[in-house]
Amino acid sequence: MSNLISPPERLAPLFLACLMASPAFAQADEVAQLDAITVAGQKYDEVAKAREALNEVPGGTNLVDMQQVEQGRVAGVADVLAYQPGVYAQSPGNEGVKISIRGSGINRGPGAHASGNHILLDGLPLTGSGGTPYELLEPLWLSRAEVLRGANGFERGALALGGAVDYITRSGFDAPRLQLRMEAGSDGYLKRHIASGQVIGDLDYYVGITDLHYDGQQDHAAGSGKGVVANVGLQLTPDLETRFYLRYRETEHQSPGRLTQSQIDDDPTQANPANIARDAKREQPGSTWLANKTTLRLDDVSTLEMGLVYHHYPMDLMESPYRIRVDYSDISATLNYKREHQLFGLNSNTTVGWRTTTNLPSSDSKETAYQPLNANGTVYPVGTLMRKYEHQGSDNVLHISNQLELAPRLWLSSGLALIYTQREVEVTWPETNERLDEGTWDYAPRLGLRYQLESGTEVYGNLSRSVEPPHPWSMIWGSPTRFPVSNQPWSNRQSTPVSLDNQTATTFEVGARGDSVVGVWDLAWYYSRVNHELLTVEIEPNIFAESNASATVHQGIEAGLSSTLWQGDELGALALRQAYTFSDFHYRDDDTFGSNALPGLPRHYYQGELRYQHPAGIYVGLNTQYASKVPVDYANSWNADSYTIFGATLGYDAPKGDWQTWLDLRNLTDEHYAATVTPGYNDNGAEAARLTPGEGFGVYAGLSWNWL
Repeated sequence: MSNLISPPERLAPLFLACLMASPAFAQADEVAQLDAITVAGQKYDEVAKAREALNEVPGGTNLVDMQQVEQGRVAGVADVLAYQPGVYAQSPGNEGVKISIRGSGINRGPGAHASGNHILLDGLPLTGSGGTPYELLEPLWLSRAEVLRGANGFERGALALGGAVDYITRSGFDAPRLQLRMEAGSDGYLKRHIASGQVIGDLDYYVGITDLHYDGQQDHAAGSGKGVVANVGLQLTPDLETRFYLRYRETEHQSPGRLTQSQIDDDPTQANPANIARDAKREQPGSTWLANKTTLRLDDVSTLEMGLVYHHYPMDLMESPYRIRVDYSDISATLNYKREHQLFGLNSNTTVGWRTTTNLPSSDSKETAYQPLNANGTVYPVGTLMRKYEHQGSDNVLHISNQLELAPRLWLSSGLALIYTQREVEVTWPETNERLDEGTWDYAPRLGLRYQLESGTEVYGNLSRSVEPPHPWSMIWGSPTRFPVSNQPWSNRQSTPVSLDNQTATTFEVGARGDSVVGVWDLAWYYSRVNHELLTVEIEPNIFAESNASATVHQGIEAGLSSTLWQGDELGALALRQAYTFSDFHYRDDDTFGSNALPGLPRHYYQGELRYQHPAGIYVGLNTQYASKVPVDYANSWNADSYTIFGATLGYDAPKGDWQTWLDLRNLTDEHYAATVTPGYNDNGAEAARLTPGEGFGVYAGLSWNWL
């Protein structure tokens, strides 16, 4: 494991120099800390409270303050999750961002079925057994985002390898009475947003409307989206509060398809000819998320929190030769009981939680020909029905956890989760009478220690197990059993579902975080032994097969540092924030691929920004991003090139917080690079169209006005 601790040569001097910075540097939290927002004469700072809660987790976490993110373009969650150690988030030019944490869902491209992380909205489930649709993740609706990497998402009911990402919506307590915001820039980008929030006695509300349009960098890449968000909170009694949530959004975008590295080097604005020929696109005609969360304080030391969610998300996928129409509906429920008490005479906090998400019965998924279909020499017209199938499932998690103060500033964390998953899958036309209906029990224990030094630095370690069940739809698309070759439209299509095992991982993690003379810093190392990892390979254009892999290893280093390099009362402050992620994901002696690296993600990934902030509100920033080369197939026969890009921001944020304007310059050198990789099995060293180009040079401007 000697290579595990070797940072990229070009980044090591910069990162280490900051770690060795002069003691004269001021404390970084003076820059990073969000000022408390004054509402109705009272200070209300949920961001600070969330930061304190995350620091009590004995493992790697991130807190994203949207006030800082909104000082530039906010096109999607890739902008939200930038500069976060341990998090890889890249957009292929639309809203379907590829998000991977600790190698979770490493080779699943961006799309409606993103995998490997448990996504929540306001502490309530968005992810279902079929995956995580992305269209409801409009970032301008958010107050903050909380990331609990890996098994550290345990208490949120997140047991996937990547952990939990919790997107927290604004409320009447942290929103202006009226906000108007507009962003515009290169490639036809236009985003408009209007929102309002207030506190009125025991009631508060927030409502926002946002629309988006873009032509896209590539040919055949235009898209749009529009939606509304709302929530209303009621303090019914001093001990009882409830909040109702609504999200509704429609999106559509053309799909330009993937390119080879040579095509990107030559002209990243071109589209895949096959995608243009079939007019490839994806429509999500309207997704609805309705929820309620009610909290009852039982006494001074215990609370009960109940949540209920209804989620409806139809999709019309026209990105392959087949048109796939699905109509998902999920219902989720959560129940969490928390109590502070004495255990063995020691201070103790216990949480007992339950989460369930179930697909509701809906119409069968339909697969029709999206372009003239040739089956064994027979051509069928567009719209010919090929198959119908159903894929339903449910995920149920019962978890109990405890934090015990063994000694002053020393806490022991323990927990155990019991998981039951149900999968029901069948091709219903043509009828096969081959139905997969299986339930699986699994478990996930957790043990951790956290110690706070007198200096305030925290050191931690944990040993945890994570469990990720397969998606029901993958049990059809990954099946090796097919209909016989014939002159029928379903010729050679998957006919019989295949059983897949849960992906499990045992992870050991150690790390530390603190606020010292060098700034606010966070450093973690983890090692995961993964069994039955769910890996995917493209078998036809935009058609993927998923199966359980042989044993794999995920290990890495996650480092973040925010430093105030210089500060003066009248001249402002100069700050540097950095995030570095080292990722080593590979097979453990696979029969075919030996110890090959798993394709899809860079081994080294670095982001940094140097920013000057003047007390009058003017700010100027320079930023950079570096990613090392990426294996493109499981055979490691060729790689996507490494890249380094630069950007800049210039803006004004009025000291009163009532208005803001900015100019955001992306990819100043117009570097041609691949943002995401969709791996193949073995390309034998020949380039294949598996890459989506990253964003080219772009200029974006924005203006926001708030009535406080």
